[in-house]
Amino acid sequence: MKRFDLEERLILFSTLIIEIVNKIPTDKVGGHLLGQLVRSGTSVSLNYGEAQSGESRKDFIHKIKIVLKELRETFICLELIKRSHLLEDEIGLDKALNENNQLIAIFVKSVETAQRNNELERK
Repeated sequence: MKRFDLEERLILFSTLIIEIVNKIPTDKVGGHLLGQLVRSGTSVSLNYGEAQSGESRKDFIHKIKIVLKELRETFICLELIKRSHLLEDEIGLDKALNENNQLIAIFVKSVETAQRNNELERK
C-alpha cells in the first residue's frame, strides 16, 4: 500500500467518524462518548501526517504507535456506542468498526516492520 493511499484511507476514516459523531444524541452519555470519539477518531489521520515527517526512525515508530493507540481507543468507543444502542445507523457503525479493525491490523504490522528495520539498521 502506498503512503498516500493509507493517508487517504485514514482521512476517509476520520470523516466517517465525524459523520457518526454528528448522528449521536448529545445527552450526558452521548456527549461524553462524542468527545472521546471525535478526539481519537480524527487524531489518527493527523498523527499519521505528523509521523510522515518523523525526524528519525525512532521518532517515526513513536508516532505510528500513537496512531495505533488512538485507533484502539476509537474501536472501544465505537463498541460502547454500538452496545449501548446510541446510534440507529448500525450499518455506518459496522462499517466504521470494520475499517477500524483493518487499520489496527495495518498499523500493528507497520510498527513491527519499522522496529525490525530499526534493529537491523543499528547492527
